[in-house]
Amino acid sequence: MSWHAAVAEAISNATGSAFVARASHSVSGGDIHAASILQDGAQRFFVKTNRADRLALFEAESTGLAALAATGAVRVPQPVCAGVAAGQAFLVLEYLELRGHGDTARLGEQLAQLHRIPQQRFGWPRDNWIGTTPQPNAWRDDWIAFWREQRLGFQLRLAAQNGYGGALQRDGEMLLARLDTLFDAYVPAPSLLHGDLWGGNHGYLADGSYDLSCPSGHRKSESPCGTPVIFDPASYIGDRECDLAMSELFGGFAPEFYAAYRASWPLDAGYGVRKTLYNLYHILNHANLFGGSYAAQAARMTAQLLAQIR
Repeated sequence: MSWHAAVAEAISNATGSAFVARASHSVSGGDIHAASILQDGAQRFFVKTNRADRLALFEAESTGLAALAATGAVRVPQPVCAGVAAGQAFLVLEYLELRGHGDTARLGEQLAQLHRIPQQRFGWPRDNWIGTTPQPNAWRDDWIAFWREQRLGFQLRLAAQNGYGGALQRDGEMLLARLDTLFDAYVPAPSLLHGDLWGGNHGYLADGSYDLSCPSGHRKSESPCGTPVIFDPASYIGDRECDLAMSELFGGFAPEFYAAYRASWPLDAGYGVRKTLYNLYHILNHANLFGGSYAAQAARMTAQLLAQIR
């Protein structure tokens, strides 16, 4: 059986509706996976592929999408099925036609709504990945211990294995020892997070006539802007500030997004410092994945944080 036929059969079994792949074309799928659209004329599905040994990444992504979808707070592509066919792992998602502009303020409101849903503790039912880096998620009641052991400390250990020592490791160990000082009078509430919410992991449906008033938050009831969609999660339950911090990395979101989020749920005054702490995790991960100048950037961020708490 060909790859297309095997994936089509998996889709048919998952949906309970016959699907025969009559056409396929490649699309942009990011830095890690290949992506394509399968269609039979009436139905379309978005399919990610990678090596067979990467199936667990797709299963973890499916779990995160399903958890986000179950809240009803924000739109995500619905996961359909995952598996291995013809030596390739695949993940099939609902196909959504997305564009780059839409109701940015609504996304801020919806993210705050997602974060407000009560959760019991920090972690996730399974370990997952941030990019292709393992992301340990053992349950903890203590957020600072979770961040020290399973986020920042984990990435620092990987960095040491990858040859990034010196000031980064010295200052990193000092920062780990003094994390408590960045949480004076702030006790994070456990929130369901997207986990990798940079600008490239969101878009907008083409559901309504788009006009230039929409990005400023001025929505016309008879002409709504595009519904926000978030995707490619690395979900876990953590401090909501992690999602906000990541959204400011690599270009950030529109100002209306942040204004709407803060109007829905104001941020603690210490966020301005802690966002550097939370983004240090992602910069370290980029150093471990891609090398380049990210290790030097991580060292600067670590030194900056130590200077602010001395």
